[in-house]
Amino acid sequence: PLLSGMTLLTWQKIAPMSLLYQISPSLNMKILTTLAILSTLLGGWGGLNQTHLRKILAYSSIAHMGWMTIIITINPTMTLLNLIIYIMTTLTLFLMLSLTSITKIKSITNLWNKATPMTIIIFLTLLSLGGLPPLTGFLPKWLILQELVANNNAIMATFMALSALLNLFFYMRIIYATTLTMFPTSNNSKLQWFQTQTKPTTLIPTLTVISSLLLPLSPLFIILHY
Repeated sequence: PLLSGMTLLTWQKIAPMSLLYQISPSLNMKILTTLAILSTLLGGWGGLNQTHLRKILAYSSIAHMGWMTIIITINPTMTLLNLIIYIMTTLTLFLMLSLTSITKIKSITNLWNKATPMTIIIFLTLLSLGGLPPLTGFLPKWLILQELVANNNAIMATFMALSALLNLFFYMRIIYATTLTMFPTSNNSKLQWFQTQTKPTTLIPTLTVISSLLLPLSPLFIILHY
């Protein structure tokens, strides 16, 4: 179920990341860098041919773990910032998918006629999860790349930036498949019976703003960091 997947991709990351945060001064930088690169590559390549949204988000989670791991010995605060933004964005996406009962890319195509604003929000959240500026998901990637360059790891920063393009590619593929290649539908599909929504929606607007529109606050995070 979608809610179980949401728990696996958000709540279960808190314990291992807390452990890594506490022992970060004694960790080997070379081993962590190797694991981070492998994680971002696996998360990027694994999600390319997937059609189930849960599998795509699972591979995206693997890639995000690589971003959190590579910076934890240099600046553990950036790891926490990346984790918080990732959890907020993933929660937003899973709550909207659970609200609309969507599990496959093909299902989003039908949602475009039924709930256009919800579809646009899903697309914005996906792009933010991929790290596309000027959305919130770009903020941790930008700060992590800046820290890597400041610590004479420009090659590593370039490699991580290129690996992020893999994630952004399969998010763009979802948007392309659901907007520019819509399945043939009759006009009657836009006429829906009015039904009272029983699932909670109170958190979605707040989480949408947090997961998409926080980039203008980046100077505040930089000031708090330094």
